[in-house]
Amino acid sequence: MAQYIIYFNQQWVGEHSSEWFSSRGPLARQVVKEMNEAGVLVFAGGLEEEIETAIGITETGERSSAITLNGDFLGGMTIIEVATDDEAASWGSKIGAACGWPQEVRKFKEDHQVREIQGSSNARNG
Repeated sequence: MAQYIIYFNQQWVGEHSSEWFSSRGPLARQVVKEMNEAGVLVFAGGLEEEIETAIGITETGERSSAITLNGDFLGGMTIIEVATDDEAASWGSKIGAACGWPQEVRKFKEDHQVREIQGSSNARNG
């Protein structure tokens, strides 16, 4: 099993009426419900659209204003855990169709140290 991020940049959404956006919410929530019922959902959520409210952190740990003021910026994401690239792409397709804008699907690098820490944490909490 591997984890994948399915995401979109805010600029990919396009201009639509408030009625159009209202019609997409139930469709997107239904796909998230399906992912949860299938046991593949790790996390899903949209981000606040006002990039100016983001907090930047410099390489020295100092707080600054938003770093991404020009160009594309993340609008929302879903993290899933599935067995194959094709399964991840299928969920990405369902999210894209429900939302009405394109999605990109990327596989996380395997990091056994993080998995071991998570496993240890789950063992203590379980």
